[in-house]
Amino acid sequence: MEDEIDDKIIYQTYVSHMKIMSKIAWGVPLKLSNITITSQIWRFLKFYLLKPEFIIFGAVVLFILMYMQAVDVWSRNLIGRLQYTMNRGSRSKVDKLNNFFTTGDAERASWELKLGPVAAYAIQGRRPKMEDRFVINDNINNTGVALFAVFDGHGGEFAANYAKEKLVPNLLNKVMQIKDLVSGSKDSAGFVKKCTNDDSEEEKKDMEKPSTPSLAERRKSFKKTCSTTDECIKGAKEITDTELLSKLENITPIRKDSRPLKTTPSRKDIPVSTYFDKFGNVNYGKLLTDEVLAADEKLLQVAKKTMDVAGTTALIAILEGSKLIVANVGDSRGVMCDGRGNVIPLSFDHKPQQMRERKRIKDAGGFVTFNGVWRVAGILATSRALGDYPLKDKKLVIADPDILSFNLNDHKPSFLILASDGLWDTFSNEEAINFIKERLNEPDYGAKSITLQSYYRGSLDNITVIIINFKDHNYSFYKSENNV
Repeated sequence: MEDEIDDKIIYQTYVSHMKIMSKIAWGVPLKLSNITITSQIWRFLKFYLLKPEFIIFGAVVLFILMYMQAVDVWSRNLIGRLQYTMNRGSRSKVDKLNNFFTTGDAERASWELKLGPVAAYAIQGRRPKMEDRFVINDNINNTGVALFAVFDGHGGEFAANYAKEKLVPNLLNKVMQIKDLVSGSKDSAGFVKKCTNDDSEEEKKDMEKPSTPSLAERRKSFKKTCSTTDECIKGAKEITDTELLSKLENITPIRKDSRPLKTTPSRKDIPVSTYFDKFGNVNYGKLLTDEVLAADEKLLQVAKKTMDVAGTTALIAILEGSKLIVANVGDSRGVMCDGRGNVIPLSFDHKPQQMRERKRIKDAGGFVTFNGVWRVAGILATSRALGDYPLKDKKLVIADPDILSFNLNDHKPSFLILASDGLWDTFSNEEAINFIKERLNEPDYGAKSITLQSYYRGSLDNITVIIINFKDHNYSFYKSENNV
């Protein structure tokens, strides 16, 4: 009984105190330049929002929100630091703590590879399927040309598989043909004719989905060309992006009787000899553009017959001596850390909200809307991709790559990063470069560390990262520089 009386006394005292404070605080009229404010808005603020009890309550709520945000940032950084500390310990301890911090799931669905100065790490992450693919070929048939690629699929695995199984082999074959012709080891006319015949013979095969290579074939080719998730290429046409599926219901599907797509000339119509001059200089930019567009043309033909709406981005880098050529379609991204530690972009994302992309889409009769992120026709978050045939018919989405060329003698790079947008959702270019700088001495040059850190930061996408390490002068452009 006494406790109840005490509580009532305390409550009444508090109410009386607040009333007195309100009268004291608002008893004096506020004047600005001798003009007393008497508007209805001021009265509302004075009698309702600016009372001491309301201000105190608002300050407390703001403090709690700021505290929760600080704790969230701190906790994420702590988990990241613990992971890298654990990596230095025994594997058994790592596994126990990984399970506690839910990192075990991320690492179980992961793929890693190291070939000399190149390392890659990829995780399925929080997505239901792994739709990323990567390819590393450090020396194409001993030609001195290296090729690296990252394909980020969406709407299913088919398009990314097609790019890996068709586009990349076509590029490798073309590079070998060009090098043979340049070196004079093949008869030019006869070899080009043979290439044309080979193309016509394989035309029908290209109209089908890529078949799964045999185990023996995989083992034979693995030494030179390696990529993620070979076991996933079993012809499955599973579409995992539910939001994409729901949006596509509003688009009239392209049927077999639809008019043919307007495409670039077929690959068989372009002679191999057009890719190099009389001095033997190879135009890799033209080669990449032609092969990407040709692969997209055939991919659309297959997708149209099978009604597969999948698409994929493409980030492809060709390295020969001191020449680096990067082709980009979509929002996977490459960056370089030069000899001075500066960040140099190797590609620029194709996003619907960009001025040139928005104008192109609008001129084609399409539109761009915001749905969490900016999307083409409210569906696709990238404005360029291979596949995506429902959006290709009216050129709302295109596959034309941007080509950037670099002379590595001018930059003397320390390393390159090629990655799918799962990484760039949580890292800026500068953050990624600074992160790898501190971990370039790790066995995989920091590829695993930055991939898992992106996962810890909350990336919701598949994450694939390729690191190309130039720090130990393992690539030939250093030799060519010394010979100058």
